Amino acid sequence: MALGTDYARQDCSLARALEAIGERWTLLILRDCFFGVRRFTDLQDHLDISKAVLTQRLSTLVDTGLLEKSGGHKHGEYTLTEDAIALWPAMFALIKWGEQRWSPRGPRRIFSHAVCETDIATSGQCPTCGTIPPPGELQIRPGPGADPSVRSDPVSVALRSPRLLLQPLPVQR
Repeated sequence: MALGTDYARQDCSLARALEAIGERWTLLILRDCFFGVRRFTDLQDHLDISKAVLTQRLSTLVDTGLLEKSGGHKHGEYTLTEDAIALWPAMFALIKWGEQRWSPRGPRRIFSHAVCETDIATSGQCPTCGTIPPPGELQIRPGPGADPSVRSDPVSVALRSPRLLLQPLPVQR
């Protein structure tokens, strides 16, 4: 028996959120979109996800208003909507939680407030200006826990260069 994808009998905002983002692969797709991955083929190559599953997850994210699809070719490009960008604090918290549990050499990625040129704290706050910068003001770069030998796909290679979140990732093929 297949698992359901809704929590119709739950009167809970978390249940509604999980209906939108709780399926396997969905948070990783959103993470890659925050990192600037926009093309279907780049998402597929970086995530090692089947075309059918990626197509279904992207369709759901477009239908729920978290991604917008543009471009006339078969798969187009996908960009985060304002509703998806509002998920950044939760995504960042999950990244930091995962690092604390499973990254003994330190963070795989360092996030800096580009305006202040200061690494942000685990809380997401910039120690220099005291704000919690939105993702468009965050620069990302490899941290001490990064292991470039793990992946050599074009997206992983491109993510090794410092860059601003939300900016299209230039992938060389």
